[in-house]
Amino acid sequence: MTDDRLTVVVITRDRRAELLRTLRLLTRLPEHPRVIVTDNASGDGTPEAVERHFPGVTLLRADRNLGAVGRNVAVRRVRTPYVAFCDDDTWWEPGSLRRAADLLDAAPGLAGVNARIVVEPAGAEDPVVGDLRDSPLTGPSWLPGPAIGSFLAAATVLRVTAFRQAGGFHPGLWLGGEEELLATDLRRAGWELCYVPELTIHHAASAVRDSTARRVVGLRNTLWFTWLRRPWRSALRRTWELLRTVPRDAASVRAFAYALAGLPWVLARRDPVPAAIEADLAALERARRTSEARRYIG
Repeated sequence: MTDDRLTVVVITRDRRAELLRTLRLLTRLPEHPRVIVTDNASGDGTPEAVERHFPGVTLLRADRNLGAVGRNVAVRRVRTPYVAFCDDDTWWEPGSLRRAADLLDAAPGLAGVNARIVVEPAGAEDPVVGDLRDSPLTGPSWLPGPAIGSFLAAATVLRVTAFRQAGGFHPGLWLGGEEELLATDLRRAGWELCYVPELTIHHAASAVRDSTARRVVGLRNTLWFTWLRRPWRSALRRTWELLRTVPRDAASVRAFAYALAGLPWVLARRDPVPAAIEADLAALERARRTSEARRYIG
């Protein structure tokens, strides 16, 4: 039976083979969710292959690489109460989407649930799972798992009304750590986020990726988030810590240069969080200093 509470949104660019594998697995799920794919201007025949092999999938063609904003474009088409995000190299475990919808049904104040991430082909947990499981945050007793301050977009089911209320993914950050800003804005609006280990998503990291470019953008976005939402004392401390701890290489130099180049628009949109949320951000910052999953930003 189709679960009409969920839509799966996938963004992709130039990963035809991986996307087709993911779509095959998504279309076999027992929930039979509607699937929307935003193609970020692929040049490898990806959209044509989707139309040929998966006519039941809704395909949106962007005229340029929108990054994470491709998810916003897709969510505008969503008519279900919940949206499950998925990348072209991830896929949901059968039954996890239905369970996520049940949990969101039962908790009206819950904006989203982050699944356990299993790395394929080894079948081991992604190191970031430890950060989610051992989150230092304290949430209300009704949460179905540990309260978290951010989430992994490719492994999360979100409440569509909450996503839209918070404005979706910020176009200024494009892609790479873009979840932290949205998560913080969701929490400031009164929503909760949590990690639920009984939900599972599989990740077979694409070989078609530039890890150095991802680190550059991830560090840049960490700086921009810090300057956008942290009080000045915390923002300066965090910036100094990153300066001291990131790898001393050309990628780090580029990341700081790009971040400084964007300072005018960041300052124009700066809106620091209240003290209670800043306390949570500071707790997460302390926890990440020893994280094995956060090395790309220092």
